[in-house]
Amino acid sequence: MKEQFKKFLNEEQDPKAIEKITSKLNDLLMRGEEVGYIAVQKKPAITVFPDSIVLTNKRIIICKPKNLGLSMDFTDYTWDDVAGAFVKENILGSEFSFNTNTDLSISIDYIPKIQARKIYTYAKEQLDLLKNPVIISAPAAEITQTEEPEYEDAVEEVETEEVTNFAEIIPAATPSYTETFEPIQQTQSTGERKLSELSKEELFDKLQNYKKLLDNGLILQGEYDTYKKEILSYM
Repeated sequence: MKEQFKKFLNEEQDPKAIEKITSKLNDLLMRGEEVGYIAVQKKPAITVFPDSIVLTNKRIIICKPKNLGLSMDFTDYTWDDVAGAFVKENILGSEFSFNTNTDLSISIDYIPKIQARKIYTYAKEQLDLLKNPVIISAPAAEITQTEEPEYEDAVEEVETEEVTNFAEIIPAATPSYTETFEPIQQTQSTGERKLSELSKEELFDKLQNYKKLLDNGLILQGEYDTYKKEILSYM
């Protein structure tokens, strides 16, 4: 499990804090629960036992060491209980906070800015999935794309049958088929857009669609991380 969390050590996280948290999370995670991000507090002075926040696909877990780091308190909030998430960037780090449906406000300060942005983005993704649980839309788009070639094949078969019944029209049938096929390729190529041309709202929607594909098992976690990293670089 330690190998799985090495990806959280590339954005100023304290390695010792990550190691302690991951050793505890092994017994805390529920079935089907996956860690999305871990942010670790970094105060201006030396922080021996920093607080941290863990975001999974099911809840937010606040981790606070006590007894000189020998034990740790865990407080969790499911995404159903979270009403909204916020980030406030200060001169020294950022403050990440969220409100619950029972009007509770929980915050952690001195989070490095890049970590605060990552947990804020992940939190918004989870909250949007709860508000707009459109799970069928992604597979439906793929089904229509796979059905189109079958329809074209059927058209091709009908055309060939008509040509065989009238052998004298064979020379004229070949160019007419190529003329109708070329515009279809052009319309498909011109519909593509680069990530650099998309707005932030479109980039966020694209990231949300990849997350839905991941939750439905249509792509692997590694593929989702690659798409996510690429999209966030344009936001």
